[in-house]
Amino acid sequence: MRRKPQLIVFVIGFMIHSLSQAQQPLELGDRREVFVDHYLIDRLQNVNLQLHHPHNEGPVLQFDKPWEGNFSGYCTIIRDSDLLRAYYRGVRNAGTDGNDTEVTCYAESKDGTHWTKPDLGINTVDGSKNNNTILAHEPPVTHNFSPFLDKNPKVKPVERFKALGGTKKSGLMAYASSDGIHWKKMAAESVFTKGLFDSQNVSFWSESEGKYVCYFRTWTGDGFNGYRSVSRTTSDDFIHWSEPVPMTFGDTPMEHLYTQQTSPYYRAPHIYLAIGARFMPNRQVVSDDDAKRLNVNPKYYNDCSDAILMSSRGGSVYDRTFMDSFIRPGIGLANWVSRSNYPALNVVQTSDTEMSVFVNEEYAQSTAHLKRYSMRIDGFASLTAPYKGGEMITKPFTFTGKELEINYSTSAAGELKVELQDATGKAIPGFTLGECPAIIGNEIRRMVTWKGGSDVSKWASKPVRLRITIKDGDLYSLKFN
Repeated sequence: MRRKPQLIVFVIGFMIHSLSQAQQPLELGDRREVFVDHYLIDRLQNVNLQLHHPHNEGPVLQFDKPWEGNFSGYCTIIRDSDLLRAYYRGVRNAGTDGNDTEVTCYAESKDGTHWTKPDLGINTVDGSKNNNTILAHEPPVTHNFSPFLDKNPKVKPVERFKALGGTKKSGLMAYASSDGIHWKKMAAESVFTKGLFDSQNVSFWSESEGKYVCYFRTWTGDGFNGYRSVSRTTSDDFIHWSEPVPMTFGDTPMEHLYTQQTSPYYRAPHIYLAIGARFMPNRQVVSDDDAKRLNVNPKYYNDCSDAILMSSRGGSVYDRTFMDSFIRPGIGLANWVSRSNYPALNVVQTSDTEMSVFVNEEYAQSTAHLKRYSMRIDGFASLTAPYKGGEMITKPFTFTGKELEINYSTSAAGELKVELQDATGKAIPGFTLGECPAIIGNEIRRMVTWKGGSDVSKWASKPVRLRITIKDGDLYSLKFN
């Protein structure tokens, strides 16, 4: 009996602590929030978080050179100012991972649709230097060489581009380049060895974490039992890497992730997007007769794959809000073979209103190519509501800035309205729903206004919420300017 008052005090104290922790406002600052997870969302009423599927724009880059071919893959697309750079493995015939016939190829484009393969004159391949290879006769790095444009503010000009490549036998080797074409090793030996690496192992400078991050292939279970999965390591200098940490996927079923293609979203670099390849082993669609007709390598039609979308905000957690396919295999059997439909690394902007993701298709066939898929800017997913309408209320947050910018679309009959609330959910006079003119249209960038104007700077740095009503419309992103 004497312990009961202490127990009550403890429970009350724990509840107060838990409540205070739960009410800690998020710090948005002036960062853009895209609705690929529930990070900002507190409550939804008749509003759904909807995944959107990119539009097929057709093949844009054929792997048709003798040193490229059927098994070209592990592509990376980098926007460097007004130039798009493509990097990919070239190999005509299947062989062991990391063999000498594998080369790293390069192409470039201004618009993402029309690509050229320059004669770089760097490497001798098949007796000639007239080719578009940046690395050759450097196995096993050329199996899965994966570069990035280093956004580290302290980066040396001669190391403006960096890359990792290698297999389990070699470990990951580090490379650097000033121009993205001529590459040199950063160290004589591998810089990281604690992984299986039998996939595309991606890295980048994280602006939000202030360090280099690498996501690489591991397996769950022992050896090659279990599932193809992902682990993560970090570095301050790209040479010395931390102990690997397995990525987790929340309360979702395990799936084989052949690639994960994790990279910062260019308009919201604190959010990492992973448009990866989901591999379904022994899920056969193509029959033996179909395979002969398609002239598919006999070892490459017993499985199928598609593209999925995950996200992360750093650390060892992936968010799999969307288990549905992001990009389904195309019509016909050519893309229902093993290891087809693997997305290239990175989403890049290709017009004022459009961004693109590229997908490696018709693998293990002479028609292997890279296809472009388009979507509206920020258009991975949205808060969407039907004609009868609904609303979303955010968690408490703080912001910096003067105006609220949204990316949205409505039907002719639809609309959005926005209300600014205090942290308790009480509408702030001057910024209520009733004082917000209906927002109608389809714009990448629209400033929210109320009858008194758009200036919300009085509430900057104070905990607030947003209440957003939607009728037959979508909200893709928001940020304070």
